[in-house]
Amino acid sequence: MQNESHVLAHPPEGAGSDWTIPQNWAAYTPEEHGVWDLLFDRQARLLPGRASDAWLRGLDVLKLSKPGIPDFEELSDRLMAVTGWRVVAVPGLVPDEVFFDHLANRRFVAGNFIRRRDQLDYLQEPDVFHDVFGHVPMLADPVFADYMVAYGQGGLRALEYGSLDHLARLYWYTVEFGLVQEADGLRIYGSGIVSSHGESIFALDDPSPNRIAFDLKRVMRTRYRIDDYQQTYFIIPSFDDLLRMTVETDFAPLYAELNGLPDIAVDEIVPDDRVVTRGTQAHARGR
Repeated sequence: MQNESHVLAHPPEGAGSDWTIPQNWAAYTPEEHGVWDLLFDRQARLLPGRASDAWLRGLDVLKLSKPGIPDFEELSDRLMAVTGWRVVAVPGLVPDEVFFDHLANRRFVAGNFIRRRDQLDYLQEPDVFHDVFGHVPMLADPVFADYMVAYGQGGLRALEYGSLDHLARLYWYTVEFGLVQEADGLRIYGSGIVSSHGESIFALDDPSPNRIAFDLKRVMRTRYRIDDYQQTYFIIPSFDDLLRMTVETDFAPLYAELNGLPDIAVDEIVPDDRVVTRGTQAHARGR
């Protein structure tokens, strides 16, 4: 989800009432396209055998006719043909209700700026590489695409219940930092992992983090951190199961229950956890 301290309060000049702006693809410089190509090539070489089958299949939608940063119009045409989604440019992080409305209507909001060459491995706010390379391949998967719609619809309802913090954790531990169990082993699908060279390795190979079987209520109780690799990852059995658990859950009583329960720390193991890997937390202790 979004870091509220960086969310704009009003649409800036030139943005529509839905906060969208033109991508202005022609304005990108050769250096900006070069940064995209460097990041793309580095991750595309690393991710086979690490990323989920669905994400790897979806990578084909990013192989467009122009070099460098994808043109959102061309990208949207390809995405619309498979799942009905579009990619729209926004000037930065947008208010929650705007974000959820776009998701509920199969529009994925993406920043149109790209990091500098000296920021390859960390950027505080999501740029076009995180938003497009990280998220869009999964939007080409019909089941995950439906999950994102359901999440957007659920977000609009969560605003009414005042339970946005709990729902944000679901997004964080699935869409951004999720793992999935596949026939050939554990794989990554969260955009925050697949767009990060270091975390693509850390999430699967490092002994430091906990890796725990997904449980909806457990995930929604768990705090997260935005300034380092994750200390806990949650593993879904399949995208069909993730969608089913989301659409079949009555969130109103779940929110009421969660409001009466304490949060779980980012590195904590609780008695009901189905632990796949108990982490050493050596990375966290080393900071």
